[in-house]
Amino acid sequence: MSQENVETVGQAIAAINARDIDAYLACCTENVELLLPMVGAQYLGADGIRRFFTDIEDAGPDFRIEVQRVQAIGDSHALAFLRFSSTGRASGIVTGAESANVYDIIDGKISRIRIFLDRDEALKAVGLE
Repeated sequence: MSQENVETVGQAIAAINARDIDAYLACCTENVELLLPMVGAQYLGADGIRRFFTDIEDAGPDFRIEVQRVQAIGDSHALAFLRFSSTGRASGIVTGAESANVYDIIDGKISRIRIFLDRDEALKAVGLE
């Protein structure tokens, strides 16, 4: 089960890079939650995920995620170390950062994603301080 969770996370990230909302939603539960605690944003359910895709396209049409590592944490979580980059649509400024995403998984589907810019906080969130 844990390897399947890693594969599900990989498929979801590939769907973001491909801007394939349907493929992303196929990896998620119906009531998926995407939480960005560092900016206080949350995207809830399929409508929220559609809004997330619109937001990233509006902010930086070349937004990309590079997977550095994904690991299973037990049978119901995965932790992904990622690097993302984009060029601001309005500013033209190229930005990039690293994050750690914690994925909660139920029956092979992502139910919640928490995105942390501080990787230590993500490790604490899954009990791996």
